[in-house]
Order: sequence, then C-alpha cells, then structure tokens
Amino acid sequence: MTVTVRRNGSSGTAHTLQIRGHAITVDASVAGGGADAGPEPHDLYDAALAACKALTMLLYAQRRGIPVEDIQVDVDRDASQERQGTYRLSARLQVGGALSDAQRDELLRVAGKCPVHKLMTEVKTEIETGWADGPAA
Repeated sequence: MTVTVRRNGSSGTAHTLQIRGHAITVDASVAGGGADAGPEPHDLYDAALAACKALTMLLYAQRRGIPVEDIQVDVDRDASQERQGTYRLSARLQVGGALSDAQRDELLRVAGKCPVHKLMTEVKTEIETGWADGPAA
C-alpha cells in the first residue's frame, strides 16, 4: 500500500494525504508556520496510537462477547524531550458498558498490545528516502 502526500496548490503549507480512497488535509500549525488547515504529522502519529487502541479493544470485545457500548481513547503528548530522544505519549481509556472489573482489566491489557503500540515501542523501523523518477505532475 502506498500513502501519498501532495501539496495543495503552489502557496501555503497545506497538503492532501491520500490513503486508499481517503483524503485528509494536513498542515503545519499557525505556531509552526502554517494555517492549521488540518492535523500536523505529529498529530497523525499520536492519532494512530489512539485509533489502534480503540479498534483493538472493540474488535477484541466483539469476538469475546464483552458488552462494550462506547470507547474513547485520549492521547496526550509530551514532546518537550523529543530532541533528546524521548517522546512521551499518555493514553487514557474510557469504555462504556456493563463490564466486570476482570473485563476492564482484560481490555486494558489488550489496549497495551495494539499493533501500533507495539510498532512504536518494539519494532525497529527502517526508512529509505530517495527521489522518484521524474518531476511531480
């Protein structure tokens, strides 16, 4: 699968992120020199963790018959030490439904094992950056 980001026009900082049939506007914040027309890349990184935890818990609960009615995942970032090598994310979960303490504990454990959490903490990511053939169309 290819993810594509293309600048929106020839001025400003907004870009369109294309994933399969989905288009998302991304931009730098006003403080970062943009117009805040969409989330910044760091926002998307953090959002990937929140979305993965929510979907992982829901799909697990559905397979196990755990009566989940609602899920909310809030992720807060502390990027104050990012340049020193530490990027901190804090995820807080809210799950609605008639759940026992054991089911809540089970969902908390599952949320900690979501694929993006593992990707961010356990997997070595290798990135190769190079030129595509030809100029941007």
